[in-house]
Amino acid sequence: MTGVPAVFLDRDGVLNRSFVDEDGTPVPPRHVADFELLPGVATACRRLSEAGLLLVVVTNQPDVRRGTLALEDLDAIHTRLRELLPVDDVRVCRHDDVDECACRKPRPGMILDAARDLGVDLARSVLVGDRWRDMEAARNAGVPGIRLVPTDQSGDRSDSDFTFPSLLDAVELIVGLTGS
Repeated sequence: MTGVPAVFLDRDGVLNRSFVDEDGTPVPPRHVADFELLPGVATACRRLSEAGLLLVVVTNQPDVRRGTLALEDLDAIHTRLRELLPVDDVRVCRHDDVDECACRKPRPGMILDAARDLGVDLARSVLVGDRWRDMEAARNAGVPGIRLVPTDQSGDRSDSDFTFPSLLDAVELIVGLTGS
């Protein structure tokens, strides 16, 4: 029996706006009031879901471990995310690099666990992210990596299989790659 195809979606910078701290590091929203979907994301997710794809969020949230993001706030953000988007599952790694866990991207633990639990056919699935960790996790899980790089940003895009400026721009390719 063949499983179902899935789109594994990074959260911050792919589905919602991320923030930049004083040293230029991207940081997640800290409270549900700061959670804001990126333009076109709701439409893109609806189209992908209607095409028969499972939507699985896979997100590193080390700020919980670091003590700068309360678990209650993280849960509230994910509740809001589920209200706004037709996601089938949300997988979270709350560890930091020093923990050397199997789930923190670039390791593929969240992807592989979700695939096993949800009956996902990895051969017909993709991962969409915005950072090198996402692309490496895609490679480690054996799925194509689609990197979102806004047109106003430069940078090395060689680590991804495909690049697009937004999730909405990538929908047609995703549907084609997954055979949906």
